[in-house]
Amino acid sequence: MAPNVRDNTDSSRFEIVVDGDVAGFAAYRMVDDRLVFTHTEIEDDHEGEGLGSLLVRSALDEARRTKRHVVAQCPFVSSYIEHHPDYADLVDKEMSERLER
Repeated sequence: MAPNVRDNTDSSRFEIVVDGDVAGFAAYRMVDDRLVFTHTEIEDDHEGEGLGSLLVRSALDEARRTKRHVVAQCPFVSSYIEHHPDYADLVDKEMSERLER
């Protein structure tokens, strides 16, 4: 079964599900209708399978679909956006700077 990404709004995180089990997540908090990504984690037994990238790409695609901007406080999400500049337009730079202070 192919991995599936879902937005678990009750837990404020995007989850990647493999064979019915949550294999990782990208946690976020909502600030002024912005998705502020705080932490991404993939289970040890799924490391190296590309699930982190699939998870973040799917979360960013959902942000684009719902017309939300993002703030990447999570280093993995930040690095993903840096390496995939087609997502740079989603980043709310002003809020990113404000939250860093």
